Amino acid sequence: MTKKTVACLIATVVLAFAHLAEAQPAKKIPLIGFIVTARPEEVVHLTKAFEDGLRELGYVEGRNVVLERRFANGQPERLPGLAAELARLKPAVIVSGSNPVIAALKQATTTIPVVMAVSRDPVGAGFVASLAQPGANITGLTNDPTPDIVGKNLELLKETVPRISRVGFLWNPVPPGAGIYKNAAEGAARKLGVSFQSVEVRGRDDFEAAFAAMVRQRVDGVLVLTDPMFVGPRNQVVRLAERSRLPVMYGLREFPEAGGLMSYGPNVEDQFRRAAIFVDKMLKGAKPADLPVEQPTKFEFVVNLKTAKAFGLTIPQRVLIRADQVIQ
Repeated sequence: MTKKTVACLIATVVLAFAHLAEAQPAKKIPLIGFIVTARPEEVVHLTKAFEDGLRELGYVEGRNVVLERRFANGQPERLPGLAAELARLKPAVIVSGSNPVIAALKQATTTIPVVMAVSRDPVGAGFVASLAQPGANITGLTNDPTPDIVGKNLELLKETVPRISRVGFLWNPVPPGAGIYKNAAEGAARKLGVSFQSVEVRGRDDFEAAFAAMVRQRVDGVLVLTDPMFVGPRNQVVRLAERSRLPVMYGLREFPEAGGLMSYGPNVEDQFRRAAIFVDKMLKGAKPADLPVEQPTKFEFVVNLKTAKAFGLTIPQRVLIRADQVIQ
């Protein structure tokens, strides 16, 4: 065989492989949607936790997965439009923030899998048929499986500040299921012999007036219902509580970390990390309807001792020893 013949054979083989490669369709990189209510800079720790969770499972953005993020910048009224926009991109799965986001996604799609990174009473809110069998295209994690948690929060607040006789309940009545939590808080106050004052906040601009109203109403303690609208401006909420000299119990550790008095609830950062596990299962073929909603197994009690001292409060030792973290 001459050198010329060998060269021709090699060229033929190379061309054949080139045509074969062209004939093979490029593997489609899955698109993952991500949508929350807050501004990007307000939830950096949550988006990072989700991305870290993906990375731990072998997903690297730009290499084998594409992320499309949407932030409502603290304006819940933008959520329906953003949810519809994401749905039109036909992602493989969408990861959501709390109840207002889930409600918007439920309207936007009944087929695209949705992972709730956090949710509040998802059965009562109508997002899933049951925790064990979600039944449709939505599943994920719940941070408050039932409204009973607000009773526990109020008990801890009352035990920490025994002088409280009139509690303000700061809440957003708009999200699905919120009224059930308000009723649970009012029932808990009644059992503890504490007067109850409902104070509604429907937007970020309402906080100043809400705290002024609680001062006028002689509220001497506040219970804040966890809501995504509160998480972004948490520094403002904490400053208003400090200025009003009101001891406040929050549902997320982000608040005492920002200078609030105390919190009791699950670790939301960890839940966003765990949301990646649901995404991984769905990318591998699992159906949302078959994946049970995951409930938190550990609730954290965080106390900011520095804030307590600034308020002139002495936290009872029996309370402090139960705290998972004491911020000095």
